[in-house]
Amino acid sequence: MTQIASWWDGLELWVIGLPFIPQLILVMAVMMPLAIGIATGADLLLARIFVLLGRDSAATVATEEGAR
Repeated sequence: MTQIASWWDGLELWVIGLPFIPQLILVMAVMMPLAIGIATGADLLLARIFVLLGRDSAATVATEEGAR
């Protein structure tokens, strides 16, 4: 665990030592795909949970049409 913490500290110091523009490009190149992946995964997971609970849009539309 100490080696991982030491490696992470070194990485942080390297990123902090970069000028602003390369730092921004590096962070965006890593964070944008990561954020998109997390958002997509959360969306798919929640969609499956809503289907299991019967709260998806198709079930809602069918229920509303049956009530009319």
